Amino acid sequence: MADSLIPTSANERRARARPAFRQARREDERVRLLGQPVDLVRPEEVMLHLARHIRDGRRTVVANHNLHSLYLVRKSPEMQAFYAAADLIQVDSRPLLAFARRLGLRGRAFHRCTYLDWRGHFWSLADREGWRVMAVGGAPGVGETAARRLGERYPEANIRTRHGFFDISPGSAENAAVLAEVAAFRPHVLFVGMGMPRQEAWIVANLDRLPACAILSVGAAFDYEAGVQTAAPRWTGRLGLEWAYRLARDPGRLFVRYCVEPWSLLPAALEDIRAARRRRHAAPTTPVRPGR
Repeated sequence: MADSLIPTSANERRARARPAFRQARREDERVRLLGQPVDLVRPEEVMLHLARHIRDGRRTVVANHNLHSLYLVRKSPEMQAFYAAADLIQVDSRPLLAFARRLGLRGRAFHRCTYLDWRGHFWSLADREGWRVMAVGGAPGVGETAARRLGERYPEANIRTRHGFFDISPGSAENAAVLAEVAAFRPHVLFVGMGMPRQEAWIVANLDRLPACAILSVGAAFDYEAGVQTAAPRWTGRLGLEWAYRLARDPGRLFVRYCVEPWSLLPAALEDIRAARRRRHAAPTTPVRPGR
C-alpha cells in the first residue's frame, strides 16, 4: 500500500483526492492536556498509522480522549493501564483542542479525531485492501445489522461482529469463547465498542491474548452503523457543539457527563495554564535590531 493513502482505483467512492498530510510523526505532536498525553493528529494520519501496522503485521492500540475519559482515567486503574498501552491517542473534543491552542500548543480543529470523523476513509481502505474487520460490542443483533449495511457499501471488506453482552471476567467461559472467536477470525482491525470504561478494561485485560492487529476502542460506532443511534451532525462537531446536541437528545444519561464531570478537571486545567505561562516566560526572545 502506498503511504500516501490517496487511492487511484476505479472503485474509489470519493470524488476528489484527499489533501496532502504528513507521512512521519513529529516529536511535538504528543502533548499533555489536563495531565494526560494526547496526540495532535489528523484523521488521515490515524489511517496511515493503521495501514502501516496492518501492512507490517504489528499490533497497535489506538485510543481517544475526551472530557469524559479524562474524568474516568483519574478514577480507574484499568483506564490508566489502557492509555499507557496506547500507541496513538486521538483527541475527540473540539473544546479540548481549543483549550490546547490557548495554551500555545498546536491544537487545531482538524486534529479532532473519532470514528465518526474517519469512518468513510476507514471503510474505503478496508474495502480496497480486503481487510478483515471484527467488532465486539453492542446489543445482540446490532452488529449483524451494521455488518450487513456496511457490506452493501464495502463488499470487499470482510466484516464479523460479536455482541458485547458477555461475562468479561478473566477466566470466564464466555470471555474465553470471545477470545477464541477473535483469534480464529484473525482480524486486521478489531473494534471494541462496549462503552467507557468497560471496553478499555476488556482490551487491557486481554491484550496479550489478542492477535497482532489494530485494536481501537470505538464506543457506539456500530450502533451508529446499524441505525439504532443517531450520530450528531458533523457540523456540530466542527463548531464544538456536539455535546450540546447529544445532551438535548438524552439529558437523563448525559447531564452528569457534560455538566458535572468537567468541573473535576478544573485543577488540571489551572495547572496547564500555569505551565503555559512558564513556557512563555522561559522562551528566548528575538532581539530587535536597531531601526526595525
